[in-house]
Amino acid sequence: MNIKIVDGTYKIRGKETDMSGLIFPLVEEFKVGAGGGYVTVDGAAVNGFPDRNIKIKVAGPGDYEAVGDDVQASVVDESDAEIVERIRQRFDMLKDMTKAVKKGSVRAMIVSGPPGVGKSHGVEEVLDRYATLEMMGGAKTHEVIKGATSAIGLYCKLYKNADKGKVVVFDDCDSIFNDELSLNILKAALDSKKVRTINWNTDSFKLRNEGVPDSFRFEASAIFITNLKFDKVKGKLREHLEALESRCHYMDLTIDSDKDKILRIKQVVADGMLDAYEIGDEVKEEIMDFVDVNKNKLRELSLRTVLKVADLAVAFPTKWEAMAENTVMRRA
Repeated sequence: MNIKIVDGTYKIRGKETDMSGLIFPLVEEFKVGAGGGYVTVDGAAVNGFPDRNIKIKVAGPGDYEAVGDDVQASVVDESDAEIVERIRQRFDMLKDMTKAVKKGSVRAMIVSGPPGVGKSHGVEEVLDRYATLEMMGGAKTHEVIKGATSAIGLYCKLYKNADKGKVVVFDDCDSIFNDELSLNILKAALDSKKVRTINWNTDSFKLRNEGVPDSFRFEASAIFITNLKFDKVKGKLREHLEALESRCHYMDLTIDSDKDKILRIKQVVADGMLDAYEIGDEVKEEIMDFVDVNKNKLRELSLRTVLKVADLAVAFPTKWEAMAENTVMRRA
């Protein structure tokens, strides 16, 4: 059933925003919580709202009315400036959360978003700053693991980075999310108990050869950077992913449309991403125009594609566009 909000508010980017007149699918009727009365609706059905159930503040059941399933949910269009600000705030939160993981205030975090929008850069930029200070006084206390890894490889990596104050970053290691044994190891590593113990219960030459015990305490923190949306995963692994998600803070960067992606790219370029290239401002603008005009034809709409085109502009100043058409664009 869909409902129309007669009088209610929802906090958007820290500000209570009037929801009067908007139509949402009803999830749960009026309730009273610690912060007052609310009705729960499906935010994913209306553009510009989180891809989850949300609570709209209302004084009572009379502040919304049923309109039936035949009445479509509202369409709310964000301005370009609002989209850029939403995305910028998300990435600022990502940096703050990474600092919290490093300090040990947050045990683990999952960062989800499409490829090539700056997820890894946002995390590694914060950790590298800490690493610069740490290297003055001792060893680096974070490790970034990229690509595929086996369950026993995961076990060994966690052992080598198990001390308090260390952070293990799994960047695009989606194979561990498709392996039941790996997920069980991660669940043990990130358990909510005060003492977290990880066990390997079968005989292993690799462990003996590398001097890794078959049981150890894990006191470090972890960050998972992935292109997967956990709530979209189906099948038998869904239960394991839900258990892992319950042990972590889950941050979806909400860059889902091509419009979101191109505005994110423009924001990062405006912030100086191409400053290291020996090309003029006019060429930088031409690169962004090329990416924008051809966004639906590119092999991948991402920051990486912009860097590839910039590489071509440096290597082939007079014909970079022709080169780009043949390297970063799909064939018709």
